[in-house]
Amino acid sequence: MQVLVYHNRQLYPYGTPDALKPAITEDSAVTVGSFDGVHLGHRKIISSMLETARRQSLRSVVVTFDPHPRLVLKGGDGEKLEILTTIDEKIGQIGSLGVDLLVVVRFTPELAAWSSEEFIGELLVRTLSAKQVTVGYDHGFGRNRRGSGATLAELGVAQGFAVQVVGELRIDGAHISSTRIRTLLHNGSIGEANSFLGAPYMVSGQVVDGRKLGRALGFPTVNLSIPDPRKLLPHTGVYAATTIIAAGQYNAMMNIGSQPTIPGERGKQVEAHILGYSGLLYGMDLRFSLHGFLRDEKKFGSLAALQEQLEKDKKTVELFFE
Repeated sequence: MQVLVYHNRQLYPYGTPDALKPAITEDSAVTVGSFDGVHLGHRKIISSMLETARRQSLRSVVVTFDPHPRLVLKGGDGEKLEILTTIDEKIGQIGSLGVDLLVVVRFTPELAAWSSEEFIGELLVRTLSAKQVTVGYDHGFGRNRRGSGATLAELGVAQGFAVQVVGELRIDGAHISSTRIRTLLHNGSIGEANSFLGAPYMVSGQVVDGRKLGRALGFPTVNLSIPDPRKLLPHTGVYAATTIIAAGQYNAMMNIGSQPTIPGERGKQVEAHILGYSGLLYGMDLRFSLHGFLRDEKKFGSLAALQEQLEKDKKTVELFFE
C-alpha cells in the first residue's frame, strides 16, 4: 500500500514531506473518515469500497485525518480525546485490508473551514480523481460537518462521481462506535472491545531502558515509550498479549499501570514480559496485541509476594493461549 500525505493542497510521500507528488490521474474509488480504531463498522465501509474498486477496475483509496478532527475542532473537549490508533497503527491496519493508496490529510483549522464543495472538489475530484465515493450512513464532512451522503450525491452528479452509502453495522443489536470501544477499554472489557474492533486492541511503542527490577525477579520486561500521549491505555492491570519479533510470534504478559509495589511516584506505564524470548530489544518498535484481561493492578506487601503473583500470571497466560 502506498501512503501519501495531503497538506496545503499538495501530496507528499509519507515520511518525506519535501518531496512533492503529482495529483492522482488514475480513476479511483475513495472512502473518507477518521477511522479511529479501524473497527468493524469502518471495515465494512472499506470493504464495500474495495468491492466497488475491483468490480469497476478502479484504484482503491482511503482518506483519513491526522490529527483526529476532534482535537482541532472542539478545543477543551478535544484535548480530552484519547485515540484508539496512532497514525502508524492505523496505517498498518488499513494496509492489511488490501487498499492501494492511503492518503493522510493533515487536519488544520484552515482545512476545517473548507466547505463541503471545496473539500470534495479540491481533494476527492481534482487530486484523487474519484469516480466512486463510499461513506458511512452517519458520515459528515466540510465546515461544521454540514456535508452528508445527500450532499455527496448532489455534488457527484455535477462533478462526475457516483456515491455509495453503507448502512449501520450492529453486533447482537449493539451499535459499534469508537466512543463505545473507548468505554469498554477503560472498564477493562478487552474481549468485548476486541469483538467490536474485529482485531485485538493494539499498544505499540519503542523499547526503552528501565530499572531492570523485573529481571531481578526473574521476569525481565520490555518498557514501552508510547509515541503519542493521546493514545488510550486500557484499564490498569495485567493482560494476555502477543507480539511479533523477527517474524516470530511470542506470547506475553503485559502490565499497564503505575507499579504500586515499587517505591516512587510514576504515571501510567506499559511493560511486558515476553515468554520464551531472551534477546535485547532496546530501541526497537514493538506492537502488542491485547487478547485478554487477567487481573487488576495490585500493591503487594513485598517483592517476594509480587514474584509469586508473577509466576501465577505466567501460568495464566500460558493456559490462556492453549
